[in-house]
Amino acid sequence: MGFLLNTRVGQLIVAVVLFAAVVAALLLIAKAADGVRERVRRPAMVAIFAGPALLLLALGLIYPFFRTVWMSFMDARSQSYVGFANYVDALTVPSNLIGFRNTFLWVILTPLLSTGIGLVYAVLIDKSRFEKVAKAMLFLPMAISFVGAGIIWKFVYEYKGAGQQQIGALNAVIDALGLEPVRFLQDAPANTIFLILVLVWIEAGFAMVILSASIKAVPEDIIEAARLDGASPWQLFWRITIPSIRPSLVVVLTTISIATLKIFDITRTMTGAKFDTQVLANLMYDQSFTFGNNGLGSAMAVFIFLLVVPLVIFNIRQMAKNREVRG
Repeated sequence: MGFLLNTRVGQLIVAVVLFAAVVAALLLIAKAADGVRERVRRPAMVAIFAGPALLLLALGLIYPFFRTVWMSFMDARSQSYVGFANYVDALTVPSNLIGFRNTFLWVILTPLLSTGIGLVYAVLIDKSRFEKVAKAMLFLPMAISFVGAGIIWKFVYEYKGAGQQQIGALNAVIDALGLEPVRFLQDAPANTIFLILVLVWIEAGFAMVILSASIKAVPEDIIEAARLDGASPWQLFWRITIPSIRPSLVVVLTTISIATLKIFDITRTMTGAKFDTQVLANLMYDQSFTFGNNGLGSAMAVFIFLLVVPLVIFNIRQMAKNREVRG
């Protein structure tokens, strides 16, 4: 047995055997439950099949959440209780306030720009000859990881001093026009805007796909009736299309907002969270793993949680309303 566990093939064999044993045990329990009364059988089956998932959920999410909250009230080494000192530091230290400011900029601009671009794009290419190709072009960045996108755009924004050969795509064009190269990633606060554009480039495809499907679901008879009444394309867009796809717009905006609140990869990859580009996730990581301040890092994690949860709840309610309307 020890030999098996020391090799990858042996570990795989043990895992397969254990999985088969668990499946067999569940099947035997299910067969034995046929002779049990319905009143007892249903709760027992729920416990058997949902119990392992709930246990893993508790171990992987619920316990870490309460532990993080507890650590946010402790000192850097989680040895002494310090009350709300970490939260006070998070909201008063200038570098932390920059992180909050940048996070709010990300959350405001990214969903609005991504959704706006996706919506306009979906409307313009709707029922066009090259609709599928056009959709694929905008959706392709969704297949790239945030780290990959960060590396790509870091080369686009790359800056070399005046008089040097520019290897960044944008600065190469600027230099060819006889203008001074721009420090896209070094000069705050504009560098945060340039980082936000990377996430917009990624998320616009997601917004376009969802909104395009919603636009196609708008009943044709409503559109034709509006045209017969003399409605212009602009009026059709604002008075027919937008109200009809409002539920999808809300879901897209909130979904992108949730993803934006947790942004970490792009800033870490492109600037190392330097030059005043840090966001809450970067502050949490740096305090916890770079500076060893578990208390302040946990407080930052709690702030992210408090910002994400209302959006998640609102998003779930909106999707539930959509299902009720379609039902």
